[in-house]
Amino acid sequence: MSALANHAFVKMNGIGNEIVVVDMRAGGTPVTPDDARAVAAPQGAPYDQLMVLLPPLVAGTEGFVRIYNNDGSESGACGNGMRCVASLVFDQTGKDALTFQTKAGLINCWRGPQPGTFTVDMGAPRFGWQDIPLAEEFRDTRGIELQIGPIDKPILHTPSVVNMGNPHAVFWVDDPYAYDLEKLGPMLEHHPIFPERANITLAAIKSRDHIVMRTWERGAGLTKACGSAACATAVAAARLGRTGRTVRMSLPGGDLVIEWRERDDHVLMTGGVEFEYEGRFDPALFAGEVSA
Repeated sequence: MSALANHAFVKMNGIGNEIVVVDMRAGGTPVTPDDARAVAAPQGAPYDQLMVLLPPLVAGTEGFVRIYNNDGSESGACGNGMRCVASLVFDQTGKDALTFQTKAGLINCWRGPQPGTFTVDMGAPRFGWQDIPLAEEFRDTRGIELQIGPIDKPILHTPSVVNMGNPHAVFWVDDPYAYDLEKLGPMLEHHPIFPERANITLAAIKSRDHIVMRTWERGAGLTKACGSAACATAVAAARLGRTGRTVRMSLPGGDLVIEWRERDDHVLMTGGVEFEYEGRFDPALFAGEVSA
């Protein structure tokens, strides 16, 4: 039987990014991709990302966070999910700053400038083609040769690519809502140029401090918000000289403030979270699993 059977969980969201948090710091058997897919079923607790908080592996951290997409695949980073996890641990500990470990590295979090907001240090972006990764070399990842649609009139073309804990491709458009992202997203997520798949964002730069965007999230699909995509998009716009280093990002679920800090290149994301409900996973969700 799954380690999640009858286990407590908290359902939250970060500006519409649907998050389920499970605190397993007391121990238990590992969560499997099958477990993660079972939880995402309609009769479970449907989510974009499942954040599993495990015992710390590094001194000084609150725990190791494994992040699952709703298709059971693992993600290296989820900024909206980290704000949800941090808010719960802030309430438990009364601390003002926390550090977690993820597959993408150490993540520092602290209380934001307004009540109910939290800031997550997402680390430094990576731009090398092999770091994103891409299947072939591109010397300038501010815009790579990739398009869909007719050669003489492509629907989308020349995305900026960034690794922000996950691979991201950002297509610059006039109106992100004018495209069928539910159709285009899966095609681009699985494009051969992205050997580890990619998050696909459509973004419109409205001013030097404001960007409007939508994201098809790798392994999760169309989402109201993707924090790492907001970070990647803000960084990509600044690299092109089209914005400053602090930008308000408008996503379908709400706004985030992204700062690409000059002194160390780290990307800081600030936004709110919402508590939805608490529960326990019905063991029947996992009844079809075969025990090891």
